[in-house]
Amino acid sequence: MREQADDIIQRAFSEGVELRRQCAQTLAGPLAQTAALMGETLKAGGKILACGNGGSAADAQHFAAELVNRFEINRRGLPAIALTHDASVITSIANDMSFDDVFARQVEALGRPGDMLLAISTSGGSPNVLRAAAAAGRLGMTVVALTGRDGGTLAALPEVTLTLNIAHDSTPRIQEMHITCLHILCSLIDREFNEGGRS
Repeated sequence: MREQADDIIQRAFSEGVELRRQCAQTLAGPLAQTAALMGETLKAGGKILACGNGGSAADAQHFAAELVNRFEINRRGLPAIALTHDASVITSIANDMSFDDVFARQVEALGRPGDMLLAISTSGGSPNVLRAAAAAGRLGMTVVALTGRDGGTLAALPEVTLTLNIAHDSTPRIQEMHITCLHILCSLIDREFNEGGRS
C-alpha cells in the first residue's frame, strides 16, 4: 500500500524533533569543545579547511561562507576554505590521480601545521574524506569529524581529535543535524570574535 503524503511529512518532523532532543543532550559538550578548538586555531593565525561529498560538500561551503563573510554579527572575516568548489582543481586531481585524492591533494597544497580540517561524512566512510584526514594528520593539522550512524572509519582514525556524531540511520535526518551543528559552531565562534560587541 502506498504511504500517504501526510504520514511521510509527520514522520520526518517527528524524527527530526526527537533527534534534536537527543543531540541536545549528547552533543552539547563536544560542540563547546569543537568551537573552543576552532577559536584557538583562528586566533593563532590558522585557517579551517572543510570537505565533504554531495550534501556534505554544500555544508562545507556553507560553513566556510559563514566564517569568511559573517554569521549573525559583523565581526572580522575569518579564514576558512571549502575544498569542494573549485571544479578545475577537483577534476584535474580526479583525472590525473583519482577521485579519492581530490581533498587530500588540496590539504597537502593548502594546509599547514596549526590549521584545522573539518571532515564531513554522513557515513564516516567516504574514501576521499578519509584520505584528507590522514593527509591533515601528517601535516600536523587538527582534524574534526562531523559524522553519522556509528561514526564509521572516520571517527576511528587516530588523526581525528574530536568527533561530532549524529547517531541515526537516516541520511536526511543526519544532514539536518549537521547543518544545525555547524550553525551552533558559527554562533559560538561569533561570540568569541565579537570585538566590542558589534552586531
